[in-house]
Order: sequence, then structure tokens, then C-alpha cells
Amino acid sequence: MNRRPAHLTVREEQVLACIRRSIEEHGEGLTVREVGRLVGLRSPGSVVYHLRNLEERGALVRDGKGWRTCRLPR
Repeated sequence: MNRRPAHLTVREEQVLACIRRSIEEHGEGLTVREVGRLVGLRSPGSVVYHLRNLEERGALVRDGKGWRTCRLPR
């Protein structure tokens, strides 16, 4: 049973907005460190935590191993 809320947290919304903007402007996602710098997180582990939550909820899809290969679902 999935006990996570259906909505995204404020931080996850910020991370998703940064990635969406990067994909629209540059055609690819951001690195973990770039996302962290833009949303104010110093720890790459914290950024990965939010990225994984977004992936589990279906807000992001990864095409490769790295987070830079992520895309928005259709």
C-alpha cells in the first residue's frame, strides 16, 4: 500500500519547475548539483531524494542512469 500523499510537496514543485524550465529552454534536464543550487539545497542526497519521489509519483521519467536524462511524462 502506498502511504505517500498524492500531492507534491512545495520543494518537489520547485524541483519540478526547475527541470521543466531547463527542458523547455535547453532540451535536457539539470544535474543534481544544478537543481540543488537553484532550489537552495546544499546536499546532493536531498536533491536525489526529491527526484526519486517525483519519479515514483510519475512526475518525471528517466531514460538513462543519470538525472540529466529525465523527461516529463506525456
